This record gives sequence, C-alpha cells and structure tokens, in this order.
Amino acid sequence: MTFNYKTFLPFAFCLLIFSSCSVNKANNDDSLKKYFDENKVDGCFTMFNNQDGEVTVYNMKYDTMRFSPASTFKIFNSLVGLQTGRVTDEHMVIKWDGVERWNKDWNHDMDMAEAFKVSNVAYYQEVARRIGKDTMQHWVDSLGYGNKNISGPLDSFWLNNVLKISPDEQLGLVKRLYFDQLPFRKSVQQQVRDVMLQEDNTAYKLSYKTGWGFAEDGNALGWVVGWIEENKHVYFFVTFVKAPDKDTKINTVRMNITKSILKQYGFFEGKK
Repeated sequence: MTFNYKTFLPFAFCLLIFSSCSVNKANNDDSLKKYFDENKVDGCFTMFNNQDGEVTVYNMKYDTMRFSPASTFKIFNSLVGLQTGRVTDEHMVIKWDGVERWNKDWNHDMDMAEAFKVSNVAYYQEVARRIGKDTMQHWVDSLGYGNKNISGPLDSFWLNNVLKISPDEQLGLVKRLYFDQLPFRKSVQQQVRDVMLQEDNTAYKLSYKTGWGFAEDGNALGWVVGWIEENKHVYFFVTFVKAPDKDTKINTVRMNITKSILKQYGFFEGKK
C-alpha cells in the first residue's frame, strides 16, 4: 500500500486537528541536492510536518520506488515480536550463538533494546524465526508492508531484496506508529517508540532507525527513518541514499545527510 499524499493529507489533517480540512501540495526542494552530491550518493529525502500537513520532497523519482528495507525492518519485526509474545518486552535477552560476526557489538548476549540500537542482525533473525512464516505473512499483509513478499528464507527476506518498500511507504508507517494507528496494542507501539528514541535533550527529541544493504545491481543502500519533535510539534522524515561505490561509508553518509538537512530546516535549536 503506497503512502499517497493526495489521499493521506486530508485524512491526517482532519483526524489530528478535528477541524476544517486543508490539503497542501508536496513542495519539491532541490536545494537538498547538494548534501547528496557532496557525499557522492544519489537518493531522496521526504518530510511531513504534522502541524500543517506540509510535505517536502527532494527527488520524487526515488520517493515512490521500492527498495530493500534492510535494518529498518527491525521496526516492523519488533512490533510483531512484541504483539505475538515472541518477544516478551524490550528487555528480553536472546543468547549469543557464539558465532563471531563482523560487528563486534553483536557478539554477546543482549536484549531487544540494545539489539535495536546496535542493529544486531542475528538477534532479529532469531526473532523472525520465532514468529514463524505464516504469522509474519499475516502481519505483512495486514499492514500492506511494501510489496508484501517474504518468500525464501524467513531470516533474510528483508535483507536480500525479496521484500521491498518505498520511502513514502516508510513515512506512512512511522507516522501511524507515532499516533498508535497501527493494528498492534498501544503498549507495543509505545515500546517500539521508546527503543527508536536516539537523542533526547531540552531542545529536541530525535527518533529513528537506520538501514544498510545492497540492491541487486550491487549499489549500496542506506536509510534513516523516523521523526523529530520540537516544542510539542512532530515532523516525520525519511532519508534514502543509493551509492554505486560499495566502499561508500553508508553508516556515516546517511546520518550526515539527514542531520545536514534537518539543520538547514532549522532543527536542533528548539525553535521550531
């Protein structure tokens, strides 16, 4: 199910404001191109201002194309794991299997909160196996997550370009999560929001999940999906990057671009 701005904006604005509806067309902001160019990547950025319904997009071409969600799927995986009881709460520990992996931060026992923060692939692969194929498919279908394809191994469909989702669909998912509009218990959605919170200070709160993967053509893919809150106003955003050079430091680039854009828009000072 694609996040369609034309149908979503009137609904969202009416639902949240409970007053007259107003539809604002998406603003194309080509000034953001410089951040992608200076990092030698392609991609897009989308932001939804919940206060006035304004949508800002850079590079609409990519905004509606689907790509592997990579580790941003941990948002969905966490929701289903908690809803079904396969994950009892964010403090549930899964024992390390003893396999040494490239990321040393993964090589020990850990709970869901830590696994989310360090993006532990092995932890969430085990969560998916515990959820099971039929249950996972049920929830993917229920939410209309991307192309809804989870064929093949149950512990890798979000990593190997089987399952795909677009930036605008990612934006719709986190907006619904923020407002308890997903078909999960409110307590479950709150737990996932809690683990998504990455920065919390007097000026702002920044919540997100990152992702890093590779497309079929070998291009490196990067995501930052989440929201920023200032003065009780929330803004949802998605950064997507695509790099032809496999050696591109996606983990650094995706956050550099995201924070540069947010800074250009006046965030991080508590004045929004």
